[in-house]
Amino acid sequence: MRILGLDLGSVTCGVAISDALGMIARRLVTLRFASDDYEDAFHQVSEIIKEQRIETIVLGLPKHMNGDVGIRGEISIAFQKRLESLGVQVILWDERLTTAAAQRILIAGDVSRKKRKKLIDQMAAVQILQSYLDSQA
Repeated sequence: MRILGLDLGSVTCGVAISDALGMIARRLVTLRFASDDYEDAFHQVSEIIKEQRIETIVLGLPKHMNGDVGIRGEISIAFQKRLESLGVQVILWDERLTTAAAQRILIAGDVSRKKRKKLIDQMAAVQILQSYLDSQA
């Protein structure tokens, strides 16, 4: 079964998906929704869960550099509980520095600034999911 990776923001949600063997993460899509409209984000993610027959999700948990969970982290925890109501397992994964790492990868790949803006959320989701997959190997 494939695993979904999510990087939930305030207006976008980057989505990544694993291969069938659960070894490699690849970008899937960036979902867009009105500012802080997590109900819309939930409905869009639930459609992907159904389409891809997902049973496990790795959801990025934003933490402060000292490890504390702030408001953004609390939003992710609430989103986790909402997703679990669909019967899927949701693993919260420390996402500190994933956006910075994704940005470095895109810059190293000589991706234009305009394209980076479109891909950054997906690439952050790939970073979150791939770090989880690597930890399971």
